[in-house]
Amino acid sequence: MTDPLAIYVHWPFCVSKCPYCDFNSHVRAEIDEAGWRDALLADIAHEAALTPGRAVGSIFFGGGTPSLMAPSTVAAVIDAVTTRWQQDAAVEITLEANPSSVEAARFAGYAAAGVNRVSLGLQALDDADLRVLGRPHDVRAGLVALDVAQATFPRVSVDLIYDRPGQMVAAWEAELGRALAFGTTHLSLYGLTIEPGTRFATLRAKGSLTLPGEEVSADLFDLTAAMTAAAGRPAYEVSNHAAAGAASRHNLAYWTYGDYVGVGPGAHGRRGGAATVRHRKPENWRSAVAANGHGVAEETPLAPVTRAREALVMGLRLTAGIDAANFAKRTGRALADAVDPHGLARLSDLGLIASDAVGLRLTPRGRPLLDAVLGQLI
Repeated sequence: MTDPLAIYVHWPFCVSKCPYCDFNSHVRAEIDEAGWRDALLADIAHEAALTPGRAVGSIFFGGGTPSLMAPSTVAAVIDAVTTRWQQDAAVEITLEANPSSVEAARFAGYAAAGVNRVSLGLQALDDADLRVLGRPHDVRAGLVALDVAQATFPRVSVDLIYDRPGQMVAAWEAELGRALAFGTTHLSLYGLTIEPGTRFATLRAKGSLTLPGEEVSADLFDLTAAMTAAAGRPAYEVSNHAAAGAASRHNLAYWTYGDYVGVGPGAHGRRGGAATVRHRKPENWRSAVAANGHGVAEETPLAPVTRAREALVMGLRLTAGIDAANFAKRTGRALADAVDPHGLARLSDLGLIASDAVGLRLTPRGRPLLDAVLGQLI
């Protein structure tokens, strides 16, 4: 039986651009929502025609700020997906939301449309840090939105950023303890990274942005792992923590190298052994849809060696690691043939990775060093 598809829908618009963000997000004075909705529906129809008979296991509205979409647009997209593909019985439908009161008021409409999981971008529980992060809400607005989300949706995830400028271990310990007390069964907890091309990268280059040192960063990572585990929401991926049964089904499709369809500006996909990339600039994507019936800019068949490399990069993010049988099924290569044996031996001797007949996984010591481990393996 073919595994279910994951469907990613990108809504590229934001109220403002956060200084740490390198996602495909754009600020526009006016948005012709009906036009953008129709273009998304055309992009979906194109992908459905290429994947007949597949079931859908998850739909994920990402961005940008999908909670700027009208509930009617979300409903139209969900209807298009569930009409054109078969629907898995336990389909997970997630929408990323920013916690402003205007967007929170739309939550009932999203739930009526079929959304059953919301990922709420609180990002910090400190007003001064929210201002540094360029967020357009304060803590009070965030908590109001969280209350509405928890009263509306069966599953809620909270996003927080740590390792922020000037952040100390004791401050994060208190903040994370407060977040864990909210009772959400899923938390996405990201160490701040400075991405090229962002305003934070410019500030850092000028010496105007000071981040915690490596030792503090390591302590913050270890504290996060310990506190979430003690609270019954252990890490199942480098940055994601969940109670039993509450892991993101959509993101697990990425990390286990399942097929996923990406529609909307800049969206990536992996389906049928090929990589797809949509036009990144929203207006270019929409023009391509009008001209061609889809927004695909590139579609590239992936050789088994490339699929194996991608599956290693994604799969080692998971605490459970890579299942060897699944790896072979989805890449066409044996796991043992996809890694450098000398690098694997060195990493095993250092206690950073564990390997057996079942598969390959990072040890607790290796998890904070994922990038370095991959450099030795690939």
